[in-house]
Amino acid sequence: MSADIATAVPRANPDAASAARTPTGAAGTGTTTTSGLLPRINGPGDLRRLPPGRLPELAGEIRRFLVDKVSATGGHLGPNLGAVELSIALHRVFASPRDAIVFDTGHQAYVHKILTGRQGGFDRLRQAGGLSGYPSRAESVHDIVENSHASTALSYADGLARAFQLRGHTDRHVVAVIGDGALTGGLALEAVNNLGAAPGRPAIIVLNDNGRSYAPTVGGLASHLAALRRSGRGSGASSPRPDGPNVFESLGLSYLGPVDGHDIDALEGALRQARALRRPVVVHAVTVKGKGYGPAENDRADHMHGIGVLDPATGRPRDAAGAAPPSWTSLFADEMTVIGAAHPGVVAITAAMPGPTGLAEFATRFPDRFFDVGIAEQHAVACAAGLALNGMHPIVAMYATFCNRAFDQALMDVALHRLPVTFVLDRAGITGPDGPSHHGMWDLVLLGMIPGLRIAAPRDATRLRELLHEAVGHDGGPTVVRYPKANAGPDIAAPRRLGGPDGVDVLSHTGDQALLVAVGPLAGPCVAAATQLRQHGVGVTVVDPRWVTPVSPVLVELAAAHHLVVTAEDGLRTGGVGTAIAAACADAGLTTPVRALGLPREFVGHGERARLLAAAGLDHRSITASVLEAVRLGVSGRPAPSPARGAWPVGGWS
Repeated sequence: MSADIATAVPRANPDAASAARTPTGAAGTGTTTTSGLLPRINGPGDLRRLPPGRLPELAGEIRRFLVDKVSATGGHLGPNLGAVELSIALHRVFASPRDAIVFDTGHQAYVHKILTGRQGGFDRLRQAGGLSGYPSRAESVHDIVENSHASTALSYADGLARAFQLRGHTDRHVVAVIGDGALTGGLALEAVNNLGAAPGRPAIIVLNDNGRSYAPTVGGLASHLAALRRSGRGSGASSPRPDGPNVFESLGLSYLGPVDGHDIDALEGALRQARALRRPVVVHAVTVKGKGYGPAENDRADHMHGIGVLDPATGRPRDAAGAAPPSWTSLFADEMTVIGAAHPGVVAITAAMPGPTGLAEFATRFPDRFFDVGIAEQHAVACAAGLALNGMHPIVAMYATFCNRAFDQALMDVALHRLPVTFVLDRAGITGPDGPSHHGMWDLVLLGMIPGLRIAAPRDATRLRELLHEAVGHDGGPTVVRYPKANAGPDIAAPRRLGGPDGVDVLSHTGDQALLVAVGPLAGPCVAAATQLRQHGVGVTVVDPRWVTPVSPVLVELAAAHHLVVTAEDGLRTGGVGTAIAAACADAGLTTPVRALGLPREFVGHGERARLLAAAGLDHRSITASVLEAVRLGVSGRPAPSPARGAWPVGGWS
């Protein structure tokens, strides 16, 4: 942890320090509300000076603010509506940022942002240059960490508490706010195991229990929490109850609760009691996801967890200008039911996200072959290995960014055993408004190094269906099918395929100066670039490898027949598909230069997907410019490739 949490900010005015870090476009603390209590809250100090009797009024204003702002920009609505009173109580009892408050998962931190001087930023929530949808250290000293992958806060809290103890900061407190869904993650349980073993090290775990993550929380721990909610017994003592301790007490933590998570007085009392214990303690707060907004409270399909622009009066999406093309997720959802009917050995696994990953309909149609394991990606993949060992073909559907967490299981539990497990990675590449933690830009590099694993990147709806069936039909090892958070758009036809049924598609051929290798959804920009390049007198061949890893021998032969290779991928520019193609060409003894276009090796901020791709040089104009630059550098002046180096691999052009 960097030093500024150890020194914090001067105790005299932490609110002013918060405003100093507000991002461009989010400055100020004003709001469209011109009367009431909320405009007076410019930081936690203002909140603590408010009379307790006015707090329910403030909570109502915050909920109206959230519905108004988030319905206009999109974002996480349900989780924040359920955390209003809890956030108020936290900032009244604890002195942030001197006391470290860590939110897990960070999408429940909107109210925290409102209370720490960032109301004015909500007009540009999750837009480029505006307020992040997650905690952001660049925005405020009150944002201790930028966590938005679940189950991490308790480990942060353990480390922060250890550091406070080592540095002699005995008057400072560490608070971790975690949902019951995130508590199903293995990392959270590892942290609880460590926190419970150190009774002299204070750390407060606020369990925000609404019985849901995206979907209802599953597993034995969820059943245990439900039993605690039903019992309604919470003495606040650390000694076991007459009928035995609960799981937290058994692991060495004190337990307070359950407490009504929408009763500010009760919450403040429990939090003050927890603070006074000076030991690891769980405060079990029971809340309602979407509290105070009918469409969100009654939402059982998780549509209000993360929303787009909607009509706040009805909770329904605002009318679009026309029917949008189907999303990649919906296409996968439809095809999964077809695959399930055709392949009785196919099973589906999700990590607490059946709806967002497109598995909800499969779960309805084939309930005995669908498994939700909670927010536990590592377990999901190792469990898939066990299923595959016993003759099933698991399809593990998750966001690309969350697959990072299961790299070791994919490598050592699946690939080492050459097991037929298919990973379907949604939100691959640039996702847009969720920012650096959610861009799925690492998968091609991480998974591309796994021996025996094949990665497919469909360019359109037809290829998605085609590649899914090819993946399910492959029993020689693991496969991956990846696609972005976007609408699929029209199909892009291929005049011919080279190398057989699972070979390389040729999308356009205007000459042999450059071979343009398009990865998945970048096929459209590459085909458009080819048209522009022809107008500049540069002839190119555009190909879609379909299976991008390992590199097809056909691509190497094509590279030998061109003066230049340019690859375009919505993953990291270094270490991805372009790097693999360059290595394959070098191994074959080719001198054809390879220029890789892709995302920079840095954390990309939040913003509109198309704009972020353009900023990375991955729109058709930028691709055109990159090829022209290479040509101007003299690549096109090289002698034409000789037949001995390999011309077209299958019979030339007709």
